Amino acid sequence: MITMVTADHISLLWQALRFAADKHRIQRRKDEEASAYINHPLQVAATLWEVGKVRDMVIIIGGLLHDTMEDTQTTPTEIESRFGAAVLAVVQEVTDDKSLPKSQRKQLQIQNAPHQSRGAKQIKLADKICNLDDLLHHPPHTWPKQQRWEYVVWTERVVAGLRGTNSALEAHYDTLLTSAKLKYNTTTDQP
Repeated sequence: MITMVTADHISLLWQALRFAADKHRIQRRKDEEASAYINHPLQVAATLWEVGKVRDMVIIIGGLLHDTMEDTQTTPTEIESRFGAAVLAVVQEVTDDKSLPKSQRKQLQIQNAPHQSRGAKQIKLADKICNLDDLLHHPPHTWPKQQRWEYVVWTERVVAGLRGTNSALEAHYDTLLTSAKLKYNTTTDQP
């Protein structure tokens, strides 16, 4: 059952789509085709809506904008003035501090996951789902199998702190996790 989505919600969604597309316009993914980065936030929002059955527009819009502050020059003021304090809050929760070393950012995601809001947890779950799906079907072409395996293991540690949030998203993640473990597990390789 879909809760009432109003014309204002759709208008805000279109604004967020245009905003994210503009902010990510020059970015590319790390796959062999160097696909357009905007596909990732679009897929995160679609996963929230289609798989997770999330109908809270703050979370859907947060999913569209989840990487804007982390990966572009987007400021908190821009997000708050266009999309409101609630969207800003959820985007800030899922934004890594790029001034920190990558290893520290990854550890903080594991540590912070259990303490995030329900909305942020759902965005983070959808993000990990989309990243695992990409790893399975369009992996970063420069990543060796060991690096792919390490990423799989890391996502599992992050998602452990997100559990109990959205059973449909969690089940979908688990399906992808099983496939990724079978494909990339480096401990079972034969010499």
